[in-house]
Amino acid sequence: MTEKLAESGPTAEFIARVGAEVRRRRTGRRLTVQQLADAAGVSRRMLTLIEQGQANPSLVTVDRVARALGTDFASLTRDTQPDPVAVNEPGSAAGVWSSAAGSRAALQVATQRRPSAELWEWVLQPGDRYDAQPDAAGSEELFLVLNGALTLEVEGLEPVTVTAGGSARLASDRSYAYANHGREPARYVRVVRLG
Repeated sequence: MTEKLAESGPTAEFIARVGAEVRRRRTGRRLTVQQLADAAGVSRRMLTLIEQGQANPSLVTVDRVARALGTDFASLTRDTQPDPVAVNEPGSAAGVWSSAAGSRAALQVATQRRPSAELWEWVLQPGDRYDAQPDAAGSEELFLVLNGALTLEVEGLEPVTVTAGGSARLASDRSYAYANHGREPARYVRVVRLG
């Protein structure tokens, strides 16, 4: 996924937070940029730009870097609390993705144990879409549509529309997209469990 901040993609806050955390974890593990780049399957230049907060990486690229560091996507994007109960104040969610149309995705909270699960809040504006790259084999996503209608477009399958109050499960280890073909914003909760 090639994303541009001016059009659609990771937020500036997200890019800066991830870059600082990747650098902190890489140096803490005494890895060179090249060693981590090789382990993550990304170019040295891309990893350098990520650490400097100048890259606009796909969310899948961030996940690959996280796995190469022995952690997960959520741990790179949020402060984690080791307490048995972790409460995030309203408005403190990590804004991860946004579009010029006003759509946005925020990572609300994630588990600390493996396999990890992430709880997301999404708002997809009418006529907007999010095109995703395949996740790791065995990955799944759960959806609960709160308002509007969300269309799930999965490679090789007919699109499926989920309306307000409806829920769905998606095997996300293939190309897929979220789309809003309706006239009102689609607001939904998404749970991600990576394989």
